Amino acid sequence: MNSLWYKGWRPFLVLVLFFLFWEVMTRVKEIPAWLLPAPSVIFKEAAGSYPLFLPDIGATLTLAITGLLLGSTIGLLIAMILHLIPSLRNAFYPLLILSQNVPIIVLAPLLVIWFGFGFLPKLLIIILVCFFPVTIASLDGFSNVPGELLHYMRMSGATRFQIFAKLELPNALSPLFSGLKIAATYSVMGAVISEWLGAEKGIGVFMTLSSSAFRTDRVFIAIFIIIFFSMLLYSVIVMIEKNVIKWKVKGER
Repeated sequence: MNSLWYKGWRPFLVLVLFFLFWEVMTRVKEIPAWLLPAPSVIFKEAAGSYPLFLPDIGATLTLAITGLLLGSTIGLLIAMILHLIPSLRNAFYPLLILSQNVPIIVLAPLLVIWFGFGFLPKLLIIILVCFFPVTIASLDGFSNVPGELLHYMRMSGATRFQIFAKLELPNALSPLFSGLKIAATYSVMGAVISEWLGAEKGIGVFMTLSSSAFRTDRVFIAIFIIIFFSMLLYSVIVMIEKNVIKWKVKGER
């Protein structure tokens, strides 16, 4: 707890100073609340209207976590297949890069046309934004093994599976968790974007309705919720990493 406070008090102080500056500037400049509400107005609105968006939080979190789990699993499986079959890696790696150059906001309407307005197209959007960082990070981890260890295992007569299971896979854990951290932050954003396409509830729906009604304070509430849950999922990945990679030296964390 002391370590957490020691590491966290500086960004917490910066955040408090930022909100103070924001509060003072909106009052001094007399900026209309519909244009840029003060933090005190936003927090007051959040405390008073939380029954409105609590169901939306549950819907968005369910979508984001499901998409993150599926996207990460698919990303890791793709990385393992491409690493173990080099000819497939040469053929599909450029396509993986190209897949990330298609804007999700353009691809999303097509998914709705193909799969309707149900849960599936929203889930596909989150999978698309989550699998890529996991795949690329894992591929780098599989490839960048220490040469002397690889040479030693080959000299010892290790099979291809033994080299992968005992050397390449453990070596990829650290990059894999880096990819998972990126995917965790993308998952909430992907869930909100997918809800813009059409959903009955969710933070994306709450944000769209608030924006249409010029309720800027509620739009900021939605933004703060997205940031909070992105950081929460990121922290969960960090905690899992610390428990899985116990051999990682303290200074590298």
